Amino acid sequence: MGTRDLLFIGLILGGAAGLGASLYPPRLDARREERKPQLKRDDGLSKTVAGLDRSFRERWKAEGLEPATRASDLTILRRLAIALTGSIPSLEELRRLEKAAQDQHIDLYLEELLGGRRFADYLAERLARVYVGTEGGPFLHFRRRRFGSWLSDQLIANRPYDQIVRDLIAAEGLWTDQPATNFITVTYDPEKKAVDPERLAGRVARAFIGARIDCAQCHDHPFARWKQADFRGLAAFFGQAQMGITGIHDAPGEFKPTDRKTGKDVTIAPRVPFLPELLPGEGQGDRRERLARWVIDPKNPSLPRATVNRVWALLLGRPLVEPIDEVATADEQPEALTILAEDFAANGYNLRRLIRAITASEVFRLDSTLPEGAQTDVEEDQEKAWAVFPITRLRPEQVVGGIVQAGSLTTIDAGSPLILRVIKYFGEAAFVSRYGDMGEDEFDHRAGTIPQRLLMMNGEVVRDRTKPDIFSAGKRIALFAPNDRAAVEVAYLTVLTRKPSPEEARFFMTRLADSRGRDRSTRMSDLIWALVNSTEFSWNH
Repeated sequence: MGTRDLLFIGLILGGAAGLGASLYPPRLDARREERKPQLKRDDGLSKTVAGLDRSFRERWKAEGLEPATRASDLTILRRLAIALTGSIPSLEELRRLEKAAQDQHIDLYLEELLGGRRFADYLAERLARVYVGTEGGPFLHFRRRRFGSWLSDQLIANRPYDQIVRDLIAAEGLWTDQPATNFITVTYDPEKKAVDPERLAGRVARAFIGARIDCAQCHDHPFARWKQADFRGLAAFFGQAQMGITGIHDAPGEFKPTDRKTGKDVTIAPRVPFLPELLPGEGQGDRRERLARWVIDPKNPSLPRATVNRVWALLLGRPLVEPIDEVATADEQPEALTILAEDFAANGYNLRRLIRAITASEVFRLDSTLPEGAQTDVEEDQEKAWAVFPITRLRPEQVVGGIVQAGSLTTIDAGSPLILRVIKYFGEAAFVSRYGDMGEDEFDHRAGTIPQRLLMMNGEVVRDRTKPDIFSAGKRIALFAPNDRAAVEVAYLTVLTRKPSPEEARFFMTRLADSRGRDRSTRMSDLIWALVNSTEFSWNH
């Protein structure tokens, strides 16, 4: 055999090895152990959480409400995974946590999630819906995926949130190498060859001020706090934002909407809807820069309050103040909102710290039901006062994220085989499209539909993730569980993040009794399918 033949064979084998390593990388268990988060005592955070708990207890006492008892650790772990990754905990994660002290399970898992790319990617997508919506935007001037990747990078670096907001409002440059400018370019109208100041004003008001000022876009409403002048004044800050060969920049110009009565254009001067004394004066930066500095000014409580309200809703399924983007006009601000907002602003607008505070609170860790033997069921007053954890329907991407993870005993993340991640990406996109994307209405608690149930029962994603092939959870449980009881318990942990009740265990053990080989794998896969299709699976509780 010649030298060239040997070289050719070597290249083929090397390429095959490289492809195999890419498609099926080894699990990085040792590395996971090395980067296991270390818990640090934070007396300041503990004080904030204590004040938060006190505020709710005082409310419950004043309203004569009995709160639910604490939820199980497994239930709380599931809540964390759903809120921070859009999925459920894997069996691999649960087993790893079992090695730690029981009183550290929740905090260790939280820190592990907060330091990972899954959290950053998922939160970036949830926030991107608020900043740029779900639309595709102008094809040549908007890169949503680039924007999402940039936002994820900011979150993984734990960059202060006020600085992220400043970039979104005031950034300049091309939307490709300055991704924050996509906040502006998503509103670009190719026909008018201009960005839309009114759409941008509405985004800023709802996302960062917590006010629906855009409701006054067309005219004054006799019962509304905001007037058309408030909205137009806010829009005027974007009247000089222009698109050029170097991307977004500010140039001389004015915001000139058409007066509906006269039909003529009117020039609007920039103005903020409240706290005008905090707005930097002329000559202290471009208009968008001045607006950004006003929004993030430490003396302006709007950004901390709006952010706390949204993050609370992301974690618990509904906001402290409803509607979520109308915090600024709430007649009474809940004390809990004030406590968290002040802590958030005083500690550098640290999103991870805010998440730690909320998830450490008594409210986040309450059960969603009252103890067995309680004289009444959960009542509306208890839900409104946060005396129980709110039961909310999972979002479409959370449902499919849970389905995909339930089909695997190991964690599906950046360390998973490439082929599995590709299948996950395209499978999730197709599922969400058919299930029904909720769009920008993040907290619409509409009821489930018959097509959604049919998709869960007969859809391709559920079928593929529960069929008894060698990579599926059902097949592996059937092969390696030492007995029927252990098999049922592992199935429940994998899909519902809890152990079965004695009645549930007995019921399914009888279905597995005396099964062998392919028959046992099929029965285990049927059990996984049944649990995925249970009502419990599709709700956060």
